[in-house]
Amino acid sequence: MMRFDLAGRTALVTGAASGIGLATASMLARFGCTVAMNHLPDDPRGPEAVARLANEGRRVIAAPGNVGVAGEAERMVLDAVEKLGRLDLLVNNAGTPGVRAAVPPDDFEAMTEAMWETILQTNLLGVFRCAKAAVPALRAARGAIVSVASIAGVSAQGSSAPYGASKAGVVNLTRSLARGLGPEVRVNAVAPGSVDNDAWPIAWSDAYRREAAAKAVLKRRCAPEDIAEVIVFLGFGAAMVTGQTVVVDGGLTL
Repeated sequence: MMRFDLAGRTALVTGAASGIGLATASMLARFGCTVAMNHLPDDPRGPEAVARLANEGRRVIAAPGNVGVAGEAERMVLDAVEKLGRLDLLVNNAGTPGVRAAVPPDDFEAMTEAMWETILQTNLLGVFRCAKAAVPALRAARGAIVSVASIAGVSAQGSSAPYGASKAGVVNLTRSLARGLGPEVRVNAVAPGSVDNDAWPIAWSDAYRREAAAKAVLKRRCAPEDIAEVIVFLGFGAAMVTGQTVVVDGGLTL
């Protein structure tokens, strides 16, 4: 595994209570970065994760707030930046499938206005809200943004058409932000494939998990740490990479 010396650097990771967000926050903190860990205000896993890492001697702070709510997302970012003192990296990881079971692409009745609203407010508008609020601090630090898209937004069927559309939006927004924020701020995204994440609201069947692993060239599903490693690289390495979406799926979509 690559290693970075991130002493004196700071990061804000949204959706850091579990899964990819927690793995990313943990990795950054182990490398010496001071990390603001965003979580939903009513999610007990957030404070528990912050306390656990703090007990390990990591420099972490809690940043509660719902990125899917206009105003609340921006306040969370500004408060986190104030507590951190600067911002070198924003990781837009918070996201939702909006459902607890996958919706087939021909089940149009299940794709309700409420479902679209929930998914887009968090997965797409949440990314923009946090990025916009973080711009002054990121420009001052010549920092970076890394957002979490999905192979569902690139080439594959995800949990639903609205989810895939939201993640395709993240891919396009990444390019737009990179153009708008360069040369001071680099902006990239990762597109995870099938990830072992027990905290994800959709409980994929064992048969699906086995099939996803069998289809992947590397013959396994991604762990959250596999995605976190690429996020950290794009955030603090990759000096000439911007506007790109890196697929991290073990060759599942080849």
